[in-house]
Amino acid sequence: MKLFAAELDFRPVAEEFDLPTSFPADVEREAELATDRFPDERHDLVDVPFVTIDPAGSMDLDQAVHIEAEPHPATGQTGWRVRYAIADVAAFITPGSALEAESIHRGQTMYLPDEPVRLHPTALSEGSASLLPDQIRPAVVWDIHVAPDGEVDTFTVYRARVRSVARFDYDEAEADMLAGTLHPAIAELPALGAARQRSDLRRHAINLRLPSVSVVTTTSDATPQRPAPSSVGDDRVYSLTVDPRGLMNDYNAELSLLAGMCAGQMMVAAGRGVLRTLPPASDKALAEFDAAATALGYDRAGRHVGELLAEVDASTPRGMAVMRDAQRLLRGAGYVPIGLTDAPGEPEIHAGIGGYYAHVTAPLRRLVDRFGTEICLAIAEERPVPDWVEETLPAVVEAMDSSSQKANKVDRACLNLTEAVVLRPWVGQNFSATVLHSGDSSAQVFLEQPPVIADCQGTPHEATTAVVTLITADPASREVEFAWPAD
Repeated sequence: MKLFAAELDFRPVAEEFDLPTSFPADVEREAELATDRFPDERHDLVDVPFVTIDPAGSMDLDQAVHIEAEPHPATGQTGWRVRYAIADVAAFITPGSALEAESIHRGQTMYLPDEPVRLHPTALSEGSASLLPDQIRPAVVWDIHVAPDGEVDTFTVYRARVRSVARFDYDEAEADMLAGTLHPAIAELPALGAARQRSDLRRHAINLRLPSVSVVTTTSDATPQRPAPSSVGDDRVYSLTVDPRGLMNDYNAELSLLAGMCAGQMMVAAGRGVLRTLPPASDKALAEFDAAATALGYDRAGRHVGELLAEVDASTPRGMAVMRDAQRLLRGAGYVPIGLTDAPGEPEIHAGIGGYYAHVTAPLRRLVDRFGTEICLAIAEERPVPDWVEETLPAVVEAMDSSSQKANKVDRACLNLTEAVVLRPWVGQNFSATVLHSGDSSAQVFLEQPPVIADCQGTPHEATTAVVTLITADPASREVEFAWPAD
């Protein structure tokens, strides 16, 4: 879940987790001087009108896409050719360089609401490697043929030169879809995305579709009334709102999943690569999720979790809450090398996706994607994996595991801080809350306004509506806690 709260001060979070606020001078220099290391290995796709779809204001553009309808050779029904261009970050980073070492140290971009702590210097991530519009860029292109039912027929991957002709944010793409004016490069994305979503359900995938949450700021002379508590500080009033999540956001996400599944299948077939894996949810986790879903008004009724979540409107407070609670079903994800190291055992699937999966679509923001992409290129070209990939991969996996743990803690700390600031004026007040989980001495409750999930002292019954009292909202400690009134 992405949090937008730039007006709050998140520097203490950055300091607590020792997040670097700048790059060493030699790393900045390398990024500014870096050029394409593979100019002679590229297909020329400059005339293909790729476009990008990203959050508003994004400059680190990893992906560009061009989709065209095509008749399926067996049935004649409409399928699709998807060309998915990924920023070729490896083309700019020399193995053994200071730039490579710094990226391994960082692991991934950390998204604080006020300012991200980037994996690469902006000269690279928002400049020469970014798929910005009207610029010829080196890329790695996943060229995928998808059948009418949403399943993959054939695919390959290769280096290319590409040019994006337009940059859209999610709201613009959603508005164009509703108006019937989508750019020709993505006119088929709704049909393709819906077909891939049906494939997700057949695989029993769990698609969380976590919405973004924004802090809305007004002036203090417009102090809000209950039941929408906010925080008044100086001349500002803060309140939380769940942002709308449009269909184009979900359809666009299917493209990344599509390429990642192709990469995973390619690695397993070749017996070498690095998979993103996830064990199946335990019976205990499923029971806990069912309790929370029931409390929020969602009945799984024996269906797979993915079927339930597909029906949820994630833009509502309760939809957000059930999506957040479903995260307990996706715990234990990791990166597992196959064939290139001494890692034992058979390849593992990603239970949340329902198949083999690898991260290859966000190399500007995630370290492992650069290395996974190089492995797939080697497989496609029937050549050995580069020595620098094999030699560095153990450090890459270690960096991803440690940075992922830190990123989760940073996200939680930012959300906790925001909720504490918003709720601070209402300490001592009572709220109507839905009880999601209840233990021996404490519970977890959900408030619809503001949309908050928090701990609660006491043991109210699960799936009930309870009146709880806010007893702690401390921005310094980032603690929010409610209490169940004593009998």
